[in-house]
Order: sequence, then structure tokens, then C-alpha cells
Amino acid sequence: MYEIEIEVDNALPFLNSLSDKSQRIVKEHIFRLKENPYPGEGGDKERLIIDGYAVYRMHVGRSYTVFYIIFEKPEQKVQVYAIKTIDEAHKYYGR
Repeated sequence: MYEIEIEVDNALPFLNSLSDKSQRIVKEHIFRLKENPYPGEGGDKERLIIDGYAVYRMHVGRSYTVFYIIFEKPEQKVQVYAIKTIDEAHKYYGR
């Protein structure tokens, strides 16, 4: 199991700005990363290289994208560092 950390300067304010329903849906997706944060089965996840760093993204429906970093040993943690609308996300990672 991975610990989930939501970055307080960027991701958390965006999450808190969403409607209650959207917050619930995004949080459900984020907390599914506890089990398996890597791409493959169980969601629309992908490994990306952004500014020379390996990061991961997960689409939440057709509305939002969650960006995160996976830390293995010793932490075994997933850090959600940004949440963006799909359009903003595509501009962010060049799609």
C-alpha cells in the first residue's frame, strides 16, 4: 500500500475549489492509487517525461487530470502535485 500525499500549495487548492460532487469523484480516483499507482490495469494512467522528470498522470473521467510522482523505498508514497482540467493538462504535457 502506498501513502497518498496531496500537495498543499497547488493540488489541494484546486481540489477544494471543485463542486462537492467533483471533489468526491477526484478523491475516489486519487485514493485508488494506494493499491497500484503504476500504469496498466485499473485506470487511465500513463508515465510521462515532463521537464526531464518522470511523472505520472491519471485521467478522471473526461474532466480532470491528476499528476503525481511515485516514491518507492523507503517512503512508498504517491505525491499528487497538480490537478488540472483536461484542456489545461493537455497543454501542460503537450498533447
